[in-house]
Amino acid sequence: MVLFFTSTAHDPVVTLYMGKDKVENEDLIKYAWPQDVWFHVDKLSSAHVYLRLPDGMTWDTVPVPLLADCAQLVKANSIEGNKKDNLTVIYTPADNLKKTGDMATGQVAFHSDKRVLHVAKRENAIVNRLNKTKTVRDVDHEAERVERLKCEAAERRAAAVQKKKADIELAKQREAEKQARSYDTLFSAQAVDAEDGEDGDGPGGGQSVREMEEDFM
Repeated sequence: MVLFFTSTAHDPVVTLYMGKDKVENEDLIKYAWPQDVWFHVDKLSSAHVYLRLPDGMTWDTVPVPLLADCAQLVKANSIEGNKKDNLTVIYTPADNLKKTGDMATGQVAFHSDKRVLHVAKRENAIVNRLNKTKTVRDVDHEAERVERLKCEAAERRAAAVQKKKADIELAKQREAEKQARSYDTLFSAQAVDAEDGEDGDGPGGGQSVREMEEDFM
């Protein structure tokens, strides 16, 4: 079972979710989306809370009010941490979580970066607001993964089609500009030739027939 919450600390609203127990947490570690950010109380047992990032947001640009929602939800779902003040909450992209076979159920490490939050105390207003949005449902993680990958592939194909169309239009535009420059050069050359003819650059250098005859006399 997975517990879902809706945070209104950001517009548009975003989804937070967590496993009901440590066994479910194992599935969440395995199936979390690349767009998810993982939160946990540091050095204490707690729920694994995930934030699903909306479009345009990265894990290191999550607004402070939204971070506060995630941190308070983690704290409220830590048996020991919920009773303590001045906690540290750690968070990192879900695809930065590292799981090896020798780790206990629900235990994780990190490949690289992580960040920390200081949580001074429980904020009941935040926790109550989030709990009012809670829903619980069974999740077929593998089916969701397949559907997500299918949607992402469709989005990539659509983006590739749009790029190809844009490239074709750009090539047409450049060809038209090239042709326009060629015509301009042609007309300019013709104009120069016409001016040269008017200046009398042909035989006689512009002299009249009489003048030429006089030259030979």
